[in-house]
Amino acid sequence: MRALIFGASGLVGGELLKLLLNDSSFSLITIVVRRKLPETNPKLTQIISTLDELGENSNKLVGDVIFSCLGSTKKKTPNVEDYYKIDHDYPLIGSEIAIKNGAAFIHMISALGANSSSSNSYLNMKGKIENDISKLPFQGVHIYRPSLITGKRNESRPLERISTIIFSLVNPFLLGSLKKYKSISAKTIAKAMLSQAKKEIKGIYIYPSNIIKELV
Repeated sequence: MRALIFGASGLVGGELLKLLLNDSSFSLITIVVRRKLPETNPKLTQIISTLDELGENSNKLVGDVIFSCLGSTKKKTPNVEDYYKIDHDYPLIGSEIAIKNGAAFIHMISALGANSSSSNSYLNMKGKIENDISKLPFQGVHIYRPSLITGKRNESRPLERISTIIFSLVNPFLLGSLKKYKSISAKTIAKAMLSQAKKEIKGIYIYPSNIIKELV
């Protein structure tokens, strides 16, 4: 299989890239990044591209399965339009191009509570990209809706560190219908995405945090 990753420099994308490079089921891994990553591997091809340059690299966006792990923050991207471009336009345009090159499946990180009718701008945006991706002619669309994602980041996020500590204390008490609100590690999400991708399941599926953990 051939994989195409958007967001390989992020927390989940980075974990996924490691797994794919060591999985014999994948012969080619193409990543689209704004800056070259230090990883080197015979199976790895890096495409340095911004959203506006995707069209120029269209013939290189090749993969049987797409992994979309894109996501910014208001701190990193305070401009609302730029934020929308990264979280919505980038994966949508990239997917449209990749489909023309033969992509049949997509596995995409969204967010718990994503809803295009939500009054929350972030959840509204995530809901819109879910809807738009689901309308594309993929054979299989797999959407992962994690709660708080934990893991070691390259950047400093004090509030996230505090949230991680709080969730570590609260998680044991989130039972029954509240299980989906438990924090989840980036590595667990990456493992679930890889496992589902190898099954090549057709249809549209949405996985909240508690279900993601069961896929590993």
